[in-house]
Amino acid sequence: RIEAARCPDVVVAQIDPRKLKKKQTVNISISGCKPAPEGYSPTLKWQQQQVANFSAVRQSLNKHRNHWRSQHLDSNVTMPKSEDEEGWKKFCLGERIYSEIDALSDNENLGIDYMKVGFPPLLSIVSRMNQATVTSVLEYLISWFGEKKFTPELGRWLYALLACLEKPLLPEAHSLIRQLARRCSEVRVLEDSKNEEQISALNLIICLVSRYFDQRDLADEPS
Repeated sequence: RIEAARCPDVVVAQIDPRKLKKKQTVNISISGCKPAPEGYSPTLKWQQQQVANFSAVRQSLNKHRNHWRSQHLDSNVTMPKSEDEEGWKKFCLGERIYSEIDALSDNENLGIDYMKVGFPPLLSIVSRMNQATVTSVLEYLISWFGEKKFTPELGRWLYALLACLEKPLLPEAHSLIRQLARRCSEVRVLEDSKNEEQISALNLIICLVSRYFDQRDLADEPS
């Protein structure tokens, strides 16, 4: 009480404005997606068809989830724990992509080594994932995608995880899918070779996030 009585009623902080100017470098993007390259913007009809197809996939998955969950996994399939980020990246993408190894050795032509090429998002696998795991793996792969290139393996898993995502979205899932759509639009613009198959895959993810999950401000304007 004695110390408190000695404190002044009003205290004025001594702030050096020059230090504030130097530290005002934080940029937070709340903008939408970057437009598709000229000639690659999807039509409204195409987007509506993709949403309808995706909705059918989700309904089928929900209907048969218990059946697929009861199916035995192959002996070589060991699903990582939910919190094992590195384990899930290797599981989904394969050690080749994870370690950025492009070359194939002569001894690897006899069969598929899923540890090297990644496990596909089989129904027997994704049906075993609860919502917390779906959200966590989605976060791991989006984090990976933030610094790496888009690959077919990544695209298949992103599609499958979106199909498993329950509505209404949890706040963290809402933020993640918006981040994913923006990243897809950035990669799409930087696609120098204009690979139609890849741009179509990026268009698809943006379409699903914006039109199925109701993030309309991120939607591509119909061509």
